[in-house]
Amino acid sequence: MNSVNILTPNLPESVKTATIIVWHKKIGDFIKKDEILVEIETDKIILEVPAISDGILYSILEKTGNIVNSQQILGTMTTVANNTHNNPEKKSEKIINDISQNMLQRNVNNNFSPTVRRLLSSNNMKTDNIQGTGINHRITKQDIEKTLDQTNNTHEKNINNQQQTKHLLQRNKTRIKMTHIRKCIADRLVHVKRNTAMLTTFNEVNMQQIVKLRKKYGQSFQERHSIKLGLMSFYVKAVVEGLKRIPEINTSVDNEDIIYYNYFDINVAISTPKGLVTPVIRNANLMSMADIEKKIKKFATKAKLSQLSISDLIGGNFTITNGGVFGSLLSTPIINPPQTAILGIHNIHDRPIAINNEVCIRPMMYIALSYDHRIIDGKEAISFLLVVKNILEDFNRIILDI
Repeated sequence: MNSVNILTPNLPESVKTATIIVWHKKIGDFIKKDEILVEIETDKIILEVPAISDGILYSILEKTGNIVNSQQILGTMTTVANNTHNNPEKKSEKIINDISQNMLQRNVNNNFSPTVRRLLSSNNMKTDNIQGTGINHRITKQDIEKTLDQTNNTHEKNINNQQQTKHLLQRNKTRIKMTHIRKCIADRLVHVKRNTAMLTTFNEVNMQQIVKLRKKYGQSFQERHSIKLGLMSFYVKAVVEGLKRIPEINTSVDNEDIIYYNYFDINVAISTPKGLVTPVIRNANLMSMADIEKKIKKFATKAKLSQLSISDLIGGNFTITNGGVFGSLLSTPIINPPQTAILGIHNIHDRPIAINNEVCIRPMMYIALSYDHRIIDGKEAISFLLVVKNILEDFNRIILDI
């Protein structure tokens, strides 16, 4: 019989700890190779720890809710096969016990009159809760009827009590422990608010040309690339162009140093039931619109199934968050540290604007850039938003590089 340690997977340097979410097995349970034993949660993703062989769960050293480190022992298992469920002796013993119980119950029932046996059977009653008043405390017909009356009265009282207290139950409150991901998100957001001079500047974009492009070429795009032409690929392309032209935005802070990036890894915020995650589209400047759309769809699918890997989430120079998918008209996004800026995209909404001294209805969208004012001046922030605005309003600028 060999003992095997169940270990926390290797965590990257940026992820210091994880939290035990749930054990899927109990001590003594038979385990098959590759079965999921336990799930742990980092500030980025959920990791599953599978069994490395067949065996039996021998011990659980870290319970649900405990904080663990990389390669920490979570429990142990033995590599001895468990045949209990297929053991003929155990199965036979169970059958004999069942037969004995049935015979015992039959012998007990034979002590009752036919009327009593019929009442017991039709009402699915057990004799344990019936007080016999006959000779030698034998159960009579009247005893069963009395017990049924008491049961019915109790049931009616319970219904009345439930109706009377229904409004009180609605005022109850539920307390749940914050998940590790939610706690880390909260800590990071508070850290940003306390340690950066965050400022947000806004602009608005006439999205009519983008709407027309998608309507005109959407079907052809999908037929050729097997993916829908979404909005995010336009946003990513516009952001990359803005970062090229305003390099002060494509930076991060490392203590007292400013790091300028000459590559373009763009984080895209994706909502999950456990919180917001920001997987990275690496080298976005080298990708086509179709490549970007496929990458985003892949991230969204993996996020929904909690299958995002650490490598999907680490790094990134600039973040795009799209509150418009939830109907947000305007917001002030919070910087994703150690980055120095984040772009908020919002809902596209038809509203009146002035064009050539005339009032026209156009699909308009607000964009918001939150930035660390210690590193980025207002001039660079406004210039970046103007680049994004101009490209989205006239996407031919990408082709002409103007």
